[in-house]
Amino acid sequence: MKILVIGRRGQVAQCLALSAEGRGDVNLTCIGRPDVDLEVDGSLAREIESALPDLVINAAAYTAVDHAEEDEGRAWRINAEAAGEGARAATSLGIPFIYLSTDYVFDGSAGRAWREDDPLAPVNAYGRTKAEGERQVGAASPRHTIIRTSWVVSPFGHNFVKTILRLAAGQDEIAVVDNQRGCPTSALNLADALLEMGRRAIAGEASGIYHLAGAGEASWADLAEHVVQCSAEAGGRSAKVRRISSAEYLTPAPRPVNSVLDCTKARTELGIALPPWRDSVAKIVQVLVE
Repeated sequence: MKILVIGRRGQVAQCLALSAEGRGDVNLTCIGRPDVDLEVDGSLAREIESALPDLVINAAAYTAVDHAEEDEGRAWRINAEAAGEGARAATSLGIPFIYLSTDYVFDGSAGRAWREDDPLAPVNAYGRTKAEGERQVGAASPRHTIIRTSWVVSPFGHNFVKTILRLAAGQDEIAVVDNQRGCPTSALNLADALLEMGRRAIAGEASGIYHLAGAGEASWADLAEHVVQCSAEAGGRSAKVRRISSAEYLTPAPRPVNSVLDCTKARTELGIALPPWRDSVAKIVQVLVE
């Protein structure tokens, strides 16, 4: 199984490379600058057509949610137009294309977990660009698979777990928003699931939209408290978490109040489900504290 991963330095791309190690049936290559530039029209298509993979996984994205409010054109190019370009190139080769999307395509107003067929209504620029990416991929590739995930964390890159550990090392109390809920997701677990999803996509057994996120739900404050508790248990620094509302922590980009994803479809149709978020986050903290 020859897999081309769009993205090299992001959390999911690094975890995909790690997950593929030692798997004799997986030949995985991650691409990024300078080999390919998603902001240059045609760059990605040429790379895909040159590589001739069995599967393309688009794990690259403009993920700076707040910066996207004033840089939406660049986010649109990377998250939407480049994704569509990649999907069209995959279609020309007759191979499946997996697009990694986000819980932020929803407006957060539902009183339950979001399902795959719920209407998209993003409340920020980042969500709008990812929703457009979904549209372009779906229109370009008859063999597309769109994976929405939520609150991704890992030992790599920039993420909430690493931010909380950094703050705990320098202060005794951390103020964290408590009225936004989602599904914390380990990129390590997500990478394993994506490789299995890719295998199913190549076999023609998985297409369309699926939600994949850590089991259970939490507020940002719940997640922060778990991180500092796990840190203390591993011999690292701890801090008190002070729960605040989003009105007390204003950001350029609004966030949906409810980002919880219903992952029933992937579990029932494909037997793919991610572990409870608390267990996964504890393992990440252990790695980072050691």
